[in-house]
Amino acid sequence: MGADAHLRGAGPQGARLGVTSEVGTLRTVLLHRPGDELRRLTPRNNDQLLFDGIPWVERAQQEHDTFAGVLRDHGVEVLLLSDLLAETLEVSGAARIQGISSAVDARKLGHQLADELAAFLRGVPARELADLLMAGMTFDELPFGPDAASLVRRMHHGGDFVITPLPNLLFTRDSSFWVGPRVAITSLALPARMRETSLTDLIYAFHPRFLGVRRAYESHTAPIEGGDVLLLAPGVVAVGVGERTSPAGAEALARSLFDDDLAHTVLVVPIAQNRATMHLDTVCTMVDTDAVVMYPAVRDTLQAFTIHREDDGGVSMRGPDPFLPAAAEAMSIGKLRVIDTGLDGVTAEREQWDDGNNTLAVAPGVVIAYERNEMTNVRLADAGIEVLRIPGSELGSGRGGPRCMSCPLSRDAV
Repeated sequence: MGADAHLRGAGPQGARLGVTSEVGTLRTVLLHRPGDELRRLTPRNNDQLLFDGIPWVERAQQEHDTFAGVLRDHGVEVLLLSDLLAETLEVSGAARIQGISSAVDARKLGHQLADELAAFLRGVPARELADLLMAGMTFDELPFGPDAASLVRRMHHGGDFVITPLPNLLFTRDSSFWVGPRVAITSLALPARMRETSLTDLIYAFHPRFLGVRRAYESHTAPIEGGDVLLLAPGVVAVGVGERTSPAGAEALARSLFDDDLAHTVLVVPIAQNRATMHLDTVCTMVDTDAVVMYPAVRDTLQAFTIHREDDGGVSMRGPDPFLPAAAEAMSIGKLRVIDTGLDGVTAEREQWDDGNNTLAVAPGVVIAYERNEMTNVRLADAGIEVLRIPGSELGSGRGGPRCMSCPLSRDAV
């Protein structure tokens, strides 16, 4: 493919980069196959690194390979973050410098150790450097002998991290998302995840695949995460505000989308600030152009503030109003079809926890879901939704489903 195609944002399979809905036929997606970063998880650090358990890594990789295989079987081009990162570091010296700078923190290591480590990393081959930036490094793994003058090395335990691993890279939805032909780089809320966006940023800034792609939104202050952003319809975006996305982040995104003519209406949806409902897409995802799967415990209580760009360029705000009718009105449809998680209160709670609401549409009315959520999948099928079931016993230990694990880069219009 020539440079002109790159500048147009076209992929090698001809798909133009851009996303205007949750359910348009999926053409290209960004995934991250779990790797050595998951092997860093221990009972001592898994809470801090946001995992509920210690996953069996080989099985998690098998489950992820099945996920990627289902996507490919349905004609989707699958790009892997680790490959893109290694290719970026290979072709761009600036990316290499920025990646090392983001990972080596002099405030934590002291200037002498930080300088020594950065100098070493500058000579590491691209693939190995990509692995280090993702999987991290401990003091025991430092490639040079102890320095008697480094208090940091004397006082840290050998198993402590010099570079913190990024086990949540698996959830590529959060560090970037697309609105129309532009990509939004997010600001992740929790310390365990903050450095993820630095790697995503490198890929979009320096990888040849994304030359010419413009940014929709970039925030280094107000937190916003991609799992909280649903593209309900062309020009209509819902943003959850809770544990991970702040009101300031939602407002800044709305105004940026209005300024760039990427949306005319943004619904800001308050959600509970707890682990079970960390993102909007843990309680609600779209499965067709007019249908959502939703946790029934919030069906009648979920509210929305509607921010609308007026014809004269001004911005109006109203609410809070009930979410479902507000969303239907913004989408210019009579009513949203709602498919409840589970069959009863207990089943619904269990399957919501196991990401029963977190489906990924590969086309209108065709979704990928974890096989373990049997009752929700039956309800989806009974409502006319084709469910492509994948295993998720190990992948689910980070509390994320198929939507969390995927960043669509190209979808057909609906």
